[in-house]
Amino acid sequence: MPDLNARFPSSLMRVSTWTRFVDGSVPVVVMRPERPAATPLPFLLWFHGRTVDKETDPGRYLRLVRAGIGCIAVDLPGHGERPEASMQDGSRTAEVVEQAAAEVDDILADASASGFDPTRAVLGGLSAGGMAAVLRGCSHHPFRGFLLEATTGDWSTLCNRVGFPAVTVERLNPLTHLLGWRDCPVLALHATLDAWIPVEGQRRFIAALQKKSAHPASIEMHEYARTDAPHEHMGFGWMASDAKSRGTRFIAACCDVDVADPT
Repeated sequence: MPDLNARFPSSLMRVSTWTRFVDGSVPVVVMRPERPAATPLPFLLWFHGRTVDKETDPGRYLRLVRAGIGCIAVDLPGHGERPEASMQDGSRTAEVVEQAAAEVDDILADASASGFDPTRAVLGGLSAGGMAAVLRGCSHHPFRGFLLEATTGDWSTLCNRVGFPAVTVERLNPLTHLLGWRDCPVLALHATLDAWIPVEGQRRFIAALQKKSAHPASIEMHEYARTDAPHEHMGFGWMASDAKSRGTRFIAACCDVDVADPT
C-alpha cells in the first residue's frame, strides 16, 4: 500500500482498503462508508487523470462515504501501483484510455463480488480517466450515470496531438460512435478556459447526447468561467469544493440515495 499518511485523512483511511482486481492486475482502493446507504453498496467507479494516481483528490471520496455511498478508485494503466513511464508522458494516452475502458467490466464483476451493487453504479473520470468512461459508455453497460470532469467525448479536438493519432481518433471517437450509447444521466464539469482539453469538444458531445435522449434535462454540462487551477484543467482550483458537491449530489440522485448536504 502507498504511504498515504499525508494524503488521506484518518476518517477516510479507516474505511479504505487497498487491493487488486482483475486477477491481481488492476490496483484499486475500495472505500466503504461506515454507515452505508444500502447493502449491497451503491458506488462510484472512478478513473483519475494522466500522471497522477487513484489516491488523488481524497476530498471527493470523503464526501461520498459520508453520504453512505461507496467508491472504487482505479489506477489507470501505467500509473500508480502499476507504473510505466511511457504511459504517463502523453505519447500513449489513447492507448491508456482504451485499455482502461476494456478493464471496466472485469472491475465491475470484482466489485459485485465484493459487496457493491452493479445495478446502482456511476462511472466517472477526470481528463484521460473521463475519456475511458465515455469510451466504455459507447456500448451496452449497466451504469446509472456518468460523471465526466475536464474531459471530452469529441476526440476530434485532440486529433494529431501527441498520443491521439488521427487513425485512432477516427476508430474510437465517441462522438461518432453513439449508436450503442444507452440513454442515462450525465454530468459534465469543465473549465471554459481549459488549456489542455478544449471545452468546445465537450459541448458538442453533450449536445449530441441531449439530442438523442428521451430525457435531455438529465444530461447537463456545467462550466466554470475561471478556476485558477493549473492550465485551468487540474482540479478546478478554487471551484473544487463546488465541483465535488455537484458530483456527490449527482451520484446520489443516480443511485437513489437521499443526500441533504454532501459537503
